[in-house]
Order: sequence, then C-alpha cells, then structure tokens
Amino acid sequence: MNVISGMAIWASHGRVRLAVMAPVIVLLTACAAPKVPYDYTAFKQSRPKSIVVLPPINETPEVKATIGVMTSTVYPLAEAGYYVLPVSTVAETFRQNGMTQPEDIHALPATKLQQIFGADAALYMHVKRYGTTYKVISSETVVLVDARLVDLRSGATLWAGTASASSAEQSNSGGGLAAALVTAVVTQIVNTTTDAGFNYAGVANQRLLGAPAVNGMLYGPRSVHYQKD
Repeated sequence: MNVISGMAIWASHGRVRLAVMAPVIVLLTACAAPKVPYDYTAFKQSRPKSIVVLPPINETPEVKATIGVMTSTVYPLAEAGYYVLPVSTVAETFRQNGMTQPEDIHALPATKLQQIFGADAALYMHVKRYGTTYKVISSETVVLVDARLVDLRSGATLWAGTASASSAEQSNSGGGLAAALVTAVVTQIVNTTTDAGFNYAGVANQRLLGAPAVNGMLYGPRSVHYQKD
C-alpha cells in the first residue's frame, strides 16, 4: 500500500468515526449548555409586594392534586419575602361567590381579582402530574407543576416556571427482585392512601417558588435580599 492510498483509507475511516460521533457530540453539547437567563424586566418594573394564589388547575386523574399543591405554596413565597393571602381565605371567598372550579377562577379578569383581594399579583398554577404510579418492580410518586405570576394591575406576565419532585430521586436499597416487587406494591398502597403526593408537592413548590433559584422567583420586599438579585 502506498502512502497516498493509506492516507485515503485513514481519511475515509475518520469520516465514518466523525459521522458516528456527531450525534453524541451534539447531545453532550446540548446537555452542557447553560440555561438561557430569564428576562426579569417586567418583574423588576412591577416589584409586587403581595400575592394571591389561585386554586391550581388539575390536569391529572388525582382529585387531591389541587388542594395538595395549593396548600404548600405559601411557605416558599413567604420565605422569599412576599405577603401571601391565606389560601383558606381565598378558597372560601371564591366559594361564597359560587366559584369552585379552578378553570372558572383562572378565567376571571385580572382587574376583578385585584378588586376582590387587593393583591399586587396572582399566581396561576397547573398540576401536570400528581400521585403514585406502580411500575412492576418500583412505585414512584411524582409531582410536576407549572406556575405563572401575573400583575393584577396591568395583566402582564411577570414570571413563569416549572418544577417537579419525585420519590425516584431517593436511592434504592436493593434486596432482590422479590423484595422489590413487594416493596413497590406496599409503597403504592401506603403512598396512595396517605397522599404521599402532598409531601412531594411541597418539595416541587419549594423548587419552583423559593428564592434563590436559577430562573426562579425574585426576592420580595420582606426579604433582606430584596433588589439584590
């Protein structure tokens, strides 16, 4: 084999290797790419002090999802520096006015919500996943929520985000296939009857609404970190 033909073969093999590796390189590059910073211009112009949390719209089969998510929103928002209207008061106010469906409540004009509650902003949430599912040798509890903060004075969206929490994040202790099957069944029964989704809703809400977080909520005026983010 002469030098020229050897170089041609090497170049050909190199192209094959590059063609095979290209999708992997693209995937790794995409995974390593940093998140695009959220545009907080509207948020910083509005700087809301008080927030009313609307009953989340439940997109899951689990009837407990709305209340399970709503009740754990106050703590992270309050810790971030906002005054949050008590969720029980908000729910009762809607009930007294004949509104019990989150979809109908979300459809109310922003100005009407501001007139009723006097809050600067409202938090609109959607529950995408909630509860425990059985997967043959495992049982997983997952909560996935979306949120959107809206200025009730202008109707402008100030911020939006999503977060989740799952029991699969915990390490598996092992014990063999038979033990895994039994554990999965027992875990599903216990988590379903005790609403384990409630605990994971709290984790998801902390990740979503707590500050600081990457592309998350900004600190409110009751925080020592206000306007430092």
